Amino acid sequence: MKKVLVSLLMALGVSLGVQANTGGIAWDKAPVKTNDLAALQNGAKIFVNYCLNCHSAAFMRYNRLRDIGLTEQQIKDNLLFTTDKVGETMKSAIDPKQAKEWFGANPPDLTVLARSRSAQGQGTGADYLYTYMRTFYADDAKPTGWNNLVFPNVGMPHVLWQLQGKRVPIYETVEEHGKEVHVFKGWEQVTPGTMTPEQYDQTVGDLVNYLQWMAEPAQNTRVRVGVWVLLFLCVLTLFTWRMNAAFWKEVK
Repeated sequence: MKKVLVSLLMALGVSLGVQANTGGIAWDKAPVKTNDLAALQNGAKIFVNYCLNCHSAAFMRYNRLRDIGLTEQQIKDNLLFTTDKVGETMKSAIDPKQAKEWFGANPPDLTVLARSRSAQGQGTGADYLYTYMRTFYADDAKPTGWNNLVFPNVGMPHVLWQLQGKRVPIYETVEEHGKEVHVFKGWEQVTPGTMTPEQYDQTVGDLVNYLQWMAEPAQNTRVRVGVWVLLFLCVLTLFTWRMNAAFWKEVK
């Protein structure tokens, strides 16, 4: 049992590293809407229940969730699992000393993951995560029983499999440059999940939306202030131009 736990924790610790994804499937566009409070609140719930068991968000405090419309009491009652103080950071449930003893390093922090990952010509870190969490499939040849189209031979198990259910990819064999290659065509549902495919995609979208917001909670304020600054500069430029014209009017 300990060996299985160790392998799962190691998988969680390394599997979120982003590959270049050359030759793989294209990344889908993540429905990031960091001003959608309902989506952010649902994403925070998914994050705390499914991700925070092994991964920390050490640069994010629970009380910062008030910025997405949650009260301090709601945070304490529904999201405060790893500590009893709402002002604490989001630390994982795993013991760091045990994690380091088992696989040599702690699972990576997820605070800024969505903003730190991208690939040339592929998309943003949010796009990667959105596609990654939606392309797990059952693979009995793997120790965890799962694999991933975006990250082939991934060690991380599908933590949301009960929501999505089990499915396998469908491939079509085609000939390219004289060689037979397998081209991904779609999915075959093996067992149903507790959610429909549309509901699952929405749930993953909310999770990625929260990860994007968590990476920079002040981003909406920054954009809003930036718009007002640009408007002010436009008005100031207009007044400056007219003052300059009036000043030099009599000068020949």
